[in-house]
Amino acid sequence: MVSSSVLGFPRIGANREVKKAVEAYWAGKLSAEDLIKAAADVKKYNWTSLKERGVDLIPSGEFSLYDHVLDHSAAFNAIPKRYQGLGLSALDVFFAMGRGRQADGVDVPACEMKKWFDSNYHFVVPELSEETDFKLLYNKVLAEYKEAKEVGVVTRPVVLGPISYLILAKAAKEASPTFQPISLLPKILPVYKQLLSELKAAGVESVQIDEPILVLDKGAELDKQYAFAYAELVPVAPKIMLTTYFNRLDSNINFIAKLPVAGLHIDLVRAPQQLGEVLAAIKSTPIVLSLGVVSGRNIWKADFAAAIKYAQTAIATLGADRVIVATSSSVLHTPVTLASEKKLTAQQRDWFSFALEKASEVATIAAVLSGSQDPKVSAALEANKVSIAKRREFESTSDDAVRKRVAAITPDMYNRKSPFAIRKEVQAKHLKMPRFPTTTIGSFPQTKEIRTARAKLGKGEISEAEYDEFIKKEIEMVVKFQEKVGLDLLVHGEPERNDMVQYFGEQLNGFVFTQNAWVQSYGSRYVRPPIIVSDVSRPKPMTVKWSSYAQSVSTKPMKGMLSGPVTILNWSFPRDDVPRKLQSQQLALALRDEVIDLETAGIAAIQVDEPAIREGLPLRRSDWDEYLEWAVDTFKLSTAGVSDATQTHSHFCYSDFGDIFPSIQRLDADVISIEFSKSDMKLLHTFKQYGYSNQIGPGVYDIHSPRVPSEQEIIDRLKTTLTIIPDHLMFINPDCGLKTRGWKETEASLANLVAAARWARANA
Repeated sequence: MVSSSVLGFPRIGANREVKKAVEAYWAGKLSAEDLIKAAADVKKYNWTSLKERGVDLIPSGEFSLYDHVLDHSAAFNAIPKRYQGLGLSALDVFFAMGRGRQADGVDVPACEMKKWFDSNYHFVVPELSEETDFKLLYNKVLAEYKEAKEVGVVTRPVVLGPISYLILAKAAKEASPTFQPISLLPKILPVYKQLLSELKAAGVESVQIDEPILVLDKGAELDKQYAFAYAELVPVAPKIMLTTYFNRLDSNINFIAKLPVAGLHIDLVRAPQQLGEVLAAIKSTPIVLSLGVVSGRNIWKADFAAAIKYAQTAIATLGADRVIVATSSSVLHTPVTLASEKKLTAQQRDWFSFALEKASEVATIAAVLSGSQDPKVSAALEANKVSIAKRREFESTSDDAVRKRVAAITPDMYNRKSPFAIRKEVQAKHLKMPRFPTTTIGSFPQTKEIRTARAKLGKGEISEAEYDEFIKKEIEMVVKFQEKVGLDLLVHGEPERNDMVQYFGEQLNGFVFTQNAWVQSYGSRYVRPPIIVSDVSRPKPMTVKWSSYAQSVSTKPMKGMLSGPVTILNWSFPRDDVPRKLQSQQLALALRDEVIDLETAGIAAIQVDEPAIREGLPLRRSDWDEYLEWAVDTFKLSTAGVSDATQTHSHFCYSDFGDIFPSIQRLDADVISIEFSKSDMKLLHTFKQYGYSNQIGPGVYDIHSPRVPSEQEIIDRLKTTLTIIPDHLMFINPDCGLKTRGWKETEASLANLVAAARWARANA
């Protein structure tokens, strides 16, 4: 009999209950007890919903109020010294690590965040050193297993594996120069053994241990560590399902097959080609194989026929009792349920499958493979066949004008008219900005008033004209504030934008939008990704109206703000019937038109953000070159149509850019702004290694934390930065946009930023 499994579930609640509760707690409007109760209600909903849909192996322990990696660090006492001895509760220490804290005499910055592999989810990076004293402060995984059991659901606990945890960590500042977190494996294994033995004593039959590092090239270097670790863990643990996702194992399967684990999970959505090699490697072992045949990353309905074919191949080799049908990864990366969507057409609804629907899919596929005679299963199989056929018919149509325009792209369309050295001189005369020019990344606080006005427009309670007048006043207020505080290159503040990707998708042909399809990006920051369903084009200008208005109320230069083609693609749910390259080219052509229109309207600087360009990088190096070629080319295609006098900017954040820095240089943006402060300014070493000829704005303070940096703190960062980056190439700006911040902290932080810039002009 084939079992079904879901590897993880969204922690946000069907109606964003967790976000509301967490933010109320931060604001002092909800007690810790009520926050825990709100979390318990969401967990109960998750567990019981999966059980109702017939899933056999239901996850527990992966829920988090902020981030599951941060949960792991807190539970294992991997708490940096700066958060200790502050008189805070364990819960407040947890949140301080995630977002920083500046209240009641406590002033600590947040830990660094990074993207979770090639997804838009951010995890909080563990900070470790030789002095890290691992111990199990509390067994969160066991507590949630018991919590689920109390509501009548037997679950399979989920634990982040020891080697992936250590590889994802970074060396703390106090660590020795040669320290590597993986060296702590002997120190952390006793804590894992305690956690797992407690699960076994509580009656847990099997445990899912996530080791996604195994799909990376570096996994091949860790064979001895894996052999050592799992030889230690298996004897004391429940049956271990070693879980990988997002890519293929390649040669790593050779040592994985020798591990004494009970099961192995592989991702057949992202890497279907690995099935044959994996089956050959484990055939003679007792390892159970979990097949990720339903996507945990995208929202398209699974093709049952294709999934069943993969499973039948595995069953023919291993037998049905050694095969599990599962989601490819946690469905954390998808919205909770399609049931919340009331405005999609019947055709559109028939295309999609969100987290709960995916649970039904794995249960149905498992039932079919187990020979179920249930009429409901047969009906679901037939309905899926019809749905997939209809979708394939829709996908076969295309926009001839868009396809012809892509085919007509020529090499010269990727390049600016002159090299940067010439452009820089032309722009200096045109923009007339001082040394160390100051700017922001684009967005300003999205206040309650802005959200209310947008909601009223959506409900028809105010007219388009009334909304436009409101937005004009917001823009004018933001512009006047920037002038008052002393910024040099201004922005309009983006009050009209709901999201940096959704806003553009709503104005482009080829996208579909949802009402409640929220997905967690980090902490309490949720996004509602648009869905690309057909060829993309721009029917009319998207941003010219508001950027032009902002320029009309100021004599200072205004920066137009766009999201780049690769970021729009990566932060949407993309099509799965055509290559990503084609989708990115179509987006780039639409943005190229917008960039040219902004220039024509008198906007002297235009920022095309690409924070997701590193995120989209394939996880295996052998796949990098093809991706980087089209990703960089589509950015250049979107920006290269303007004159030398127009200054192009781009922004990058929360990723390791060191290994692709030559590609960042090839973008040929006049100015790039990069997150520096949250990652201990480690990118400075990259600039030292490669050099950088164009202008750069290193982020001087972390906007994802409510902390207000002092003037001296920013000056100290500038001093360090100036040891590497020449002063004539420097812009000064925050790490990222200010959308999620409040006005009070924004005003204070930017005032300190401008004061630090004045110091630089006088002293550097």
